[in-house]
Amino acid sequence: MPAAAAALEALPGRRRDLVPVLVILAFIAVALPVTGSLPTWVTLTVAALAMGMMLFIMASGLTLVFGLMDVMNLGHAAFVAVGAYTATLMVGPLQGLLQSASVWAGMAAVLAVIAVAMAVTALLGWVYERLFVKPVYGDHLKQILITIGAMIVMEQLVLVVFGANQMLLPLPEALRGSILLGDVAIERYRLLAVAVGLAVFIGLTLVLGRTRIGLLIRAGVENRAMVEALGYRVRTVFVGVFVAGSALAGLGGVMWGFYREQFTVAIGAEVLVQMLIIVIIGGLGSVAGCFAGAMLVALTTNYVSFLMPDLALVSNILVMMAVLLWRPQGLYPVHKP
Repeated sequence: MPAAAAALEALPGRRRDLVPVLVILAFIAVALPVTGSLPTWVTLTVAALAMGMMLFIMASGLTLVFGLMDVMNLGHAAFVAVGAYTATLMVGPLQGLLQSASVWAGMAAVLAVIAVAMAVTALLGWVYERLFVKPVYGDHLKQILITIGAMIVMEQLVLVVFGANQMLLPLPEALRGSILLGDVAIERYRLLAVAVGLAVFIGLTLVLGRTRIGLLIRAGVENRAMVEALGYRVRTVFVGVFVAGSALAGLGGVMWGFYREQFTVAIGAEVLVQMLIIVIIGGLGSVAGCFAGAMLVALTTNYVSFLMPDLALVSNILVMMAVLLWRPQGLYPVHKP
């Protein structure tokens, strides 16, 4: 294969492999007769899609940092917690909007909370990268050790500031309840979670595949020395990628916090294993794979929890085993020369 063709194949988003999508759709279709009820199936599926979108938002920052910077940041879960805890600080100032019956007021409150949480976690991500990640570039073992230690430090700092009690993050009144479509009840907030997740996925895909900064990032991944020889500061670009990944974790923390409404500092650590499974089965560094992996994990969790609750705790591990036996490099692997 010519070098140019090989380089194009390595770029994110170039593959048009529909097999994983068809497998997920077939999985959803097979679940209908198994659940035995159309309303139950629709409710479980929509709930799984919402959960999958939130997991994708949280895991997307992790897969970006690993795929583009080759950094194994296991402290990513701490940014989820910081995002959720930051959101609780906005409950007081936005109380009027949160308690309003207007859907637009509720949406405005959620967007304001998201903006503040993403700004805080982005700034924290920049400090985190300078203090903990910069000294261990290129050494995965040290990255694992130091980022786990950094996560513990950050969680303890959160406890010092906020205390050990459970935090409350109430949903806006306008986003409570469900929309009834015949016998099917769909929670309003889950529809919002699906919309936000799709927006993040489309945004990441467009930025990485259709913009100049995306081209620069991908070129830096392919041949850093050449890009730097052209006068671009790849290190600065990659720091920006880390900051963006941290902000996405903050966004995921807000969405997950609203979904839970009550949580502790372990809100991020509780989903860390799921995030790692999603990144692994999706294909390390693949945004499309992360999205597909999140949907598959969430669908499996919801269906298995309803049909066979005893297997719910191991369902994610079983999914990872099945996917890696089928495709050892993940659903949408990013090939590097």
